[in-house]
Amino acid sequence: MYHQPVLLRESVEALCIHPDGVYVDVTYGGGGHSAEILRNLDTGRLFAFDQDSDASAQVAADPRLTFIQGNFRFMRNFLLLHGISQVDGILADLGVSSHQFDVAEKGFSTRADGILDMRMDQNNPVDAAQVAGTYEVDELTRIFREFGELDHPHKFAQAIVESRQKSPIMTTFNLRDAVAHMLPRGRENKVLAQLFQAFRIEVNQELAVLDEWLQQCILCLRPEGKIAVISYHSLEDRLVKNYFKSGRADGIQEKDFFGNLLSPLMPVNRKVIMSSEEELQLNPRARSARLRIAQKIS
Repeated sequence: MYHQPVLLRESVEALCIHPDGVYVDVTYGGGGHSAEILRNLDTGRLFAFDQDSDASAQVAADPRLTFIQGNFRFMRNFLLLHGISQVDGILADLGVSSHQFDVAEKGFSTRADGILDMRMDQNNPVDAAQVAGTYEVDELTRIFREFGELDHPHKFAQAIVESRQKSPIMTTFNLRDAVAHMLPRGRENKVLAQLFQAFRIEVNQELAVLDEWLQQCILCLRPEGKIAVISYHSLEDRLVKNYFKSGRADGIQEKDFFGNLLSPLMPVNRKVIMSSEEELQLNPRARSARLRIAQKIS
């Protein structure tokens, strides 16, 4: 399977789909969430986004579905091009698809050797090998600290710079070997995953894209429209939580003269929704998934 959809029932039910409504799935992937949305539509429409060219091969033929190969940071512009100014619901699954992890050539996996790429969009001029090969120690330190939340990010940065001076870091195993002596015993896989996450976020500018998109969601949602977001690490989840709470990236809640919150969104679930034990047995990759739901205030 291209990708096993995570929290499928919970995320689609969260949208409270109207059969004649207009919905957006900004992370089409293998089409699992989109297929479930379409099952709940009658005369409604679904706009699906994915920047990975491989995803377009998974698109089902359905007159209600419009697939847009592009980054969801441009969601509002694409919707306006199709004559859509507001929608009833928006869904995002921010995880890297199973397909991307399983294809070694894409460079996302720590367990398979492949070109150190990590680009979601192959038109992106910067890949992970360029980051590893050209960033100076202070730049690498920044991304390891901010995007990987690594202990001793400076030491990891130094290890990579010293390693590339001996031989180029062009593959995932080159990168793994460069920091092998830094990996704590018993936690090797976890720390290596944090390192790869830092590279992936930097290459794809994931947090900046997520920030821009969340701002657009506020504009694109109709009053009482729903947004459901599945995130997989604390950096994403914190940004989503802040926007759902306050309508701002920093989470600061603004109030009017009478003390009423001015946020354009209202969280639907105060407690984050996670995968059931049954789902985890079928799809262990769902373990880190976190679902948050919000509604636009009318």
